[in-house]
Amino acid sequence: MDHMVLEVGLAIALIALAGLLSAKLRFSVIPFYILIGMAVGPHAPKLGFIDLRFIESADLIEFMGRLGVLFLLFYLGLEFSVGRLIKSGRSIAIGGTIYILINFTLGLLLGIMLGFPLKETLIVAGITTISSSAIVAKVLVDLKRTANPETEMILGIIMFEDIFLAVYISILSGLVLSGSSSIVGVLLSALLALGFMLGFIILGRKAAPLLNKLLNIRSNELFLLVIFGGLFIIAGLSEKIHVAEAIGALLTGLVLAETNHMKRIEHMILPFRDFFGALFFFSFGLTIDPLTLGDALWYSLAAVAVTLFGNFLAGMLAGRSAGLSPKASANIGLTIVSRGEFSIIVANLGKAGGLLAILQPFAALYVLILAILGPLLTKESKLVFQALNSFLPLQKKSSKPLKQPVPAQDLQKDEA
Repeated sequence: MDHMVLEVGLAIALIALAGLLSAKLRFSVIPFYILIGMAVGPHAPKLGFIDLRFIESADLIEFMGRLGVLFLLFYLGLEFSVGRLIKSGRSIAIGGTIYILINFTLGLLLGIMLGFPLKETLIVAGITTISSSAIVAKVLVDLKRTANPETEMILGIIMFEDIFLAVYISILSGLVLSGSSSIVGVLLSALLALGFMLGFIILGRKAAPLLNKLLNIRSNELFLLVIFGGLFIIAGLSEKIHVAEAIGALLTGLVLAETNHMKRIEHMILPFRDFFGALFFFSFGLTIDPLTLGDALWYSLAAVAVTLFGNFLAGMLAGRSAGLSPKASANIGLTIVSRGEFSIIVANLGKAGGLLAILQPFAALYVLILAILGPLLTKESKLVFQALNSFLPLQKKSSKPLKQPVPAQDLQKDEA
């Protein structure tokens, strides 16, 4: 405990240096945060009183990183709203189903092709199916794409993934840890997660007038305490019923976006989002030991190729099912290609079950590659779409209108 403050200070200083370097190079800051975390950590040397292993402060940094995920998703919910989500309910259900079916099926096929046993194959499919909510949220905010027409579908898919994850983790836990799984338990888990999300959204929207009165607080200090208390309680309750705490934070933001205090909350939460969000990506990097990644290189590269293909295909189909333009549909697949915290959770389940040791370095390298590629592909999505459209029939060159009427949102200027 003697060096806790010093270690946290060193971590923040390293994060700041990584941020300055990314700004100089005009590149997404996320990979820099992750890479600087990888460069230090348990495998790093101790230089006199400067300990870059972050042993004493590891748990604190990890906890602050968890807060970062909550703030990132909460802010994204504020930028969005329950009203927009409800209007797109049907298209989101269809798009989410398309996304899960394509990526999960490809994940299963990948595990079989790589020669993994059944349980390891199921772990691989879980690792490659679920997007990183934290990375997607930060990219959307940083690139100012929260008002884009495809953002509704992206957020919907993230929530749809969480329902799938709740069910899949229940099944995997039974198969991997105990050798059996209760069908009744799995169904109850899925219904509970879905019911919680829908119920929270409906009740939250009806409670908007009451929230307007309750949040009419002059003191910024008390106002922030009330917001933080509500955010953390709802996120914690979400986790208790096997809905990711990040989704609880997203739901809280969606509900508060319907109130008259949205702008005030957004303004006050911004510094916390940036500070703790940076710590999340740094703490994620700390968990990756570069020396263990070599054996899993080819497995990871194969998984990356499959994921890039699956995400782009799923994004195009999901977007077109909602009447979005080919370009907006392509943005869906390119934005949610990043993998992160949920993939690591699934990989850790394999470790707890005593499965093949290659799963951990495989997941770490796979996540690292897509955590770097994802923000880059999102930022350059226009160039990627133009390049693909030059030899694939993604969009007709004629100016004929779509068969389906284009929603008013599509008429907004695409900032991509």
